[in-house]
Amino acid sequence: MKRSTKITTIIFIFFFIIAGVIVARTMIGNHFKKKFSKRPPPGIIVTYAENRNFENNISTFGTAIPFQTQAYKVEKFEIVNPIKFNTEVNKGDVIVELKNRKIIAPFDGVIGKKEFSEDVEVSKSSILINLDDASTIYCDVKIPEIYVPFIQVGLPVKIQYSGSNKKVFEGEVDSISSRITEDTRSLPIRIKIDNKLGEILPGSFLEVSIRYNVRNTLGAPDTSTIVEGDNVFIYKVDKENKAIKTKVIIGDRYDGFVEIKDGIISGDKIVAEGLKKVRPNGTIKPIEKGAKQSASSWKKKSKKNKSEEKKGKFDWLKKLNIFKKSETEKNK
Repeated sequence: MKRSTKITTIIFIFFFIIAGVIVARTMIGNHFKKKFSKRPPPGIIVTYAENRNFENNISTFGTAIPFQTQAYKVEKFEIVNPIKFNTEVNKGDVIVELKNRKIIAPFDGVIGKKEFSEDVEVSKSSILINLDDASTIYCDVKIPEIYVPFIQVGLPVKIQYSGSNKKVFEGEVDSISSRITEDTRSLPIRIKIDNKLGEILPGSFLEVSIRYNVRNTLGAPDTSTIVEGDNVFIYKVDKENKAIKTKVIIGDRYDGFVEIKDGIISGDKIVAEGLKKVRPNGTIKPIEKGAKQSASSWKKKSKKNKSEEKKGKFDWLKKLNIFKKSETEKNK
């Protein structure tokens, strides 16, 4: 009897321990489930899909050519008065006065000094004066044959050169050659640039970007796309603030945006930044661009609620009289 009682007691203790473990695990699980269920959705930057300007560009380079130029060879001993180089003159003004004649400006321009070519034999007393009208600058460039279908007169052009401190000048395609250059398989074209302020000097090296296929189509920020192999996805946010992973078909990328050809429509709310925090079909807290500061408001509110909860845990102690002093003790 004693032995059977002992075995029964051991079995009872064993099952009691097992039951305790199960109850403890359940309580701990419920505690953490309750705790983490209160965790708010992540604050995510969102924006709206909308139409934007997209364009393609052909990049090339060339040399600045003045609208008009005229050169004069004179002998130093013939010059009566010193020549004022880098001076603007109007049509009809005297460029230089010589002993037996005067050289008159045939058009408005700037007086300059030009070097002789190495293959030209001249005396050391000879100088070459040039008059440049650079109010309009031309630039002759060549573009690859594959771009011929897109080129037409009047296409907008952006121009930069090192002497302009990264300033962008506007121009246009002025003329197009009638045939392809056989040795380079390229098409010669001429660019026209307004230069009334004289900021571009003749002979400058110009970086040219010809804009074509300019269009206004649906776009989204580059940062909103997820590339998985050959597929591209964007998180679209529904009315319940759930992030729906949506497959899209994209086009060209331009100026920080990507062209959207299919998958979403104009006005759709999409995730713009913070893709790593988003889970498919997960709930988010949308934050409009420019309102990032509001993202921390929940944290402050959460801390406040937690402190109130902690205070509430000990409210039952206040109902007891063990911490209250009697009237006799207060009078003492």
